[in-house]
Amino acid sequence: MTSWAFTRGVTIFAVGFLLLNVVLLAMIGHFFWAGVCAAAAGLAVAGWFRYRRAMAELAEARKEMKREVESLRALLHTPPHRRD
Repeated sequence: MTSWAFTRGVTIFAVGFLLLNVVLLAMIGHFFWAGVCAAAAGLAVAGWFRYRRAMAELAEARKEMKREVESLRALLHTPPHRRD
Protein backbone atom coordinates (compact mmCIF):
# COMPACT_ATOMS: atom_id res chain seq x y z
CA MET A 1 0.00 0.00 0.00
CA THR A 2 1.38 3.40 -0.90
CA SER A 3 1.80 6.10 1.70
CA TRP A 4 -0.27 9.25 1.88
CA ALA A 5 2.83 11.47 1.54
CA PHE A 6 4.01 9.65 -1.59
CA THR A 7 0.67 9.96 -3.39
CA ARG A 8 0.43 13.61 -2.35
CA GLY A 9 3.91 14.29 -3.74
CA VAL A 10 3.17 12.59 -7.05
CA THR A 11 -0.13 14.46 -7.35
CA ILE A 12 1.51 17.82 -6.60
CA PHE A 13 4.19 17.10 -9.21
CA ALA A 14 1.61 16.14 -11.84
CA VAL A 15 -0.62 19.13 -11.14
CA GLY A 16 2.36 21.48 -11.12
CA PHE A 17 3.53 20.14 -14.47
CA LEU A 18 0.05 20.48 -15.96
CA LEU A 19 -0.35 24.03 -14.63
CA LEU A 20 3.02 24.96 -16.10
CA ASN A 21 1.74 23.65 -19.42
CA VAL A 22 -1.39 25.77 -19.01
CA VAL A 23 0.66 28.93 -18.55
CA LEU A 24 3.07 28.18 -21.36
CA LEU A 25 0.36 27.17 -23.81
CA ALA A 26 -1.69 30.26 -22.97
CA MET A 27 1.38 32.45 -23.55
CA ILE A 28 1.73 31.20 -27.12
CA GLY A 29 -1.98 31.43 -27.83
CA HIS A 30 -3.04 27.79 -27.72
CA PHE A 31 -5.97 28.39 -25.40
CA PHE A 32 -7.81 25.18 -26.27
CA TRP A 33 -4.85 23.03 -25.20
CA ALA A 34 -4.31 25.22 -22.15
CA GLY A 35 -7.90 24.49 -21.18
CA VAL A 36 -7.38 20.76 -21.73
CA CYS A 37 -4.34 20.82 -19.42
CA ALA A 38 -6.25 22.84 -16.81
CA ALA A 39 -9.07 20.29 -16.91
CA ALA A 40 -6.55 17.45 -16.57
CA ALA A 41 -5.03 19.17 -13.52
CA GLY A 42 -8.48 19.43 -11.96
CA LEU A 43 -9.15 15.77 -12.67
CA ALA A 44 -5.83 14.80 -11.09
CA VAL A 45 -6.74 16.62 -7.88
CA ALA A 46 -10.26 15.15 -7.86
CA GLY A 47 -8.84 11.68 -8.47
CA TRP A 48 -6.41 12.06 -5.59
CA PHE A 49 -9.20 13.01 -3.18
CA ARG A 50 -11.26 10.06 -4.40
CA TYR A 51 -8.27 7.75 -3.94
CA ARG A 52 -7.72 9.01 -0.38
CA ARG A 53 -11.38 8.44 0.49
CA ALA A 54 -11.31 4.92 -0.97
CA MET A 55 -8.15 4.06 0.98
CA ALA A 56 -9.72 5.38 4.19
CA GLU A 57 -12.82 3.24 3.58
CA LEU A 58 -10.64 0.19 2.95
CA ALA A 59 -8.69 0.80 6.14
CA GLU A 60 -11.92 1.08 8.12
CA ALA A 61 -13.30 -2.11 6.54
CA ARG A 62 -10.05 -3.89 7.34
CA LYS A 63 -10.26 -2.85 11.00
CA GLU A 64 -13.88 -4.00 11.13
CA MET A 65 -12.96 -7.38 9.64
CA LYS A 66 -10.13 -7.74 12.16
CA ARG A 67 -12.54 -7.07 15.04
CA GLU A 68 -14.94 -9.65 13.63
CA VAL A 69 -12.20 -12.27 13.26
CA GLU A 70 -11.05 -11.64 16.83
CA SER A 71 -14.59 -12.07 18.12
CA LEU A 72 -14.92 -15.34 16.18
CA ARG A 73 -11.60 -16.57 17.58
CA ALA A 74 -12.73 -15.72 21.09
CA LEU A 75 -15.98 -17.56 20.49
CA LEU A 76 -14.17 -20.65 19.21
CA HIS A 77 -11.76 -20.72 22.14
CA THR A 78 -14.43 -20.59 24.84
CA PRO A 79 -15.27 -23.95 26.42
CA PRO A 80 -18.64 -25.38 25.49
CA HIS A 81 -21.48 -25.05 27.97
CA ARG A 82 -22.43 -28.29 29.77
CA ARG A 83 -25.98 -29.22 30.36
CA ASP A 84 -26.51 -30.91 33.70
